[in-house]
Amino acid sequence: MTHAVVLGAGSWGTAFAKVLADAGREVVIWARRPDVAELINKTRTNSDYLPDLRLPPTVRATADPAEAISGADLVVLAVPSQTLRGNLADWAGHLEPDSTLVSLMKGIELGTTKRMSEVIVETAGVAADRVVVVTGPNLAPEIADGQIAATVVACTDMDRATLVQSSISTSYLRPYTNDDVIGCELGGAVKNVIALAAGIAAGMGLGDNTRATLITRGLAETARLGVALGADPLTFAGLAGMGDLVATCTSPLSRNRTFGAHLGRGETLEQAQRATRQTAEGVKSCLAIRDLSRAHGVEMPITEQVERICHEGADPRAAMAALMSRKPRPE
Repeated sequence: MTHAVVLGAGSWGTAFAKVLADAGREVVIWARRPDVAELINKTRTNSDYLPDLRLPPTVRATADPAEAISGADLVVLAVPSQTLRGNLADWAGHLEPDSTLVSLMKGIELGTTKRMSEVIVETAGVAADRVVVVTGPNLAPEIADGQIAATVVACTDMDRATLVQSSISTSYLRPYTNDDVIGCELGGAVKNVIALAAGIAAGMGLGDNTRATLITRGLAETARLGVALGADPLTFAGLAGMGDLVATCTSPLSRNRTFGAHLGRGETLEQAQRATRQTAEGVKSCLAIRDLSRAHGVEMPITEQVERICHEGADPRAAMAALMSRKPRPE
């Protein structure tokens, strides 16, 4: 019997398993830790990430990836971006021949500057049209709670995109298809870096004008990079661009914004990591995105300053001053 598997039992992976189940799918969650899998099976909850969510009876969990993947026609990848290649190398041999691989990850790989769909194609040895990207304003606790939201399902194969769309359509989640995989992935990756900047500004005590400036200028630098890589600029005006950016830069549920606020209050990277206890993808992705932008000759001043704060120990106030002292130019 076919089923969907979600590889990763973090907040978004767990919430996405609920979405699949609510849309009528049998779902297996793979958890790295056996105790998490056991807890899900016994209590229907994942107390480490979404303690208030009770998973439907059509969801079960295992710590055995081979067992989880066996027979799955829909394989959802929900691990931290920088661990994808290593994990997928171990899992690829268990994939069904024509299964659809769904990426929930929003990052750029360090070293290679590859998007997550590119890493999947390269590591699993599958055709690009087997990979579907789900992105947009996807704050996991709200979706787990059944609050109204929309998302984007991007794939170069529209039949496969439509398959995933139907597999996650519920009364509370409305998915839209899109064939611009490059734009959708970049929107999801760069918004984490801009959200760090928004959080840093909030931690410094700066207000709504600053946040609005960072959101709009952050969108501009995202679109510049996207166009250089072949994305459709209109993508960035939609859910995968502006929608995701607004949610991540403004919500207290955003891990990247929250992490940034700790940095803005003068905490070190290590102190912020201890305080948040979850992965803020933008911290590592800002390095890869900076490298990607430089390789393509694209100016990304907000990304550059976030990287300096996170990895070079720059003072947030000095970084903000550097942004404000840039040469005046037309918008």
